[in-house]
Amino acid sequence: MCDASDFAVGAVLGQRIDKHFRPIHYASKTMNQAETNYTTTEKEMLAVVYAFEKFRSFLIMNKSIVYTDHSALKYLFAKKDAKAR
Repeated sequence: MCDASDFAVGAVLGQRIDKHFRPIHYASKTMNQAETNYTTTEKEMLAVVYAFEKFRSFLIMNKSIVYTDHSALKYLFAKKDAKAR
């Protein structure tokens, strides 16, 4: 799970056991001056990138599912031919 505010990003690494989400690790960081100028979608994506960097050792060679409440990110994740930015 990932989320972003105007000044910070946060992520939770967890696993699903018997249809219940069990948190394993929490992580957050404050944004620098340049990152606070990002658009909302860019801030939400920054949270996803931060989570993958922070939890990299847990995620290598494992299937990962990203949960987010941001509808634009849901669209971008579902899009097959997204352009990099």
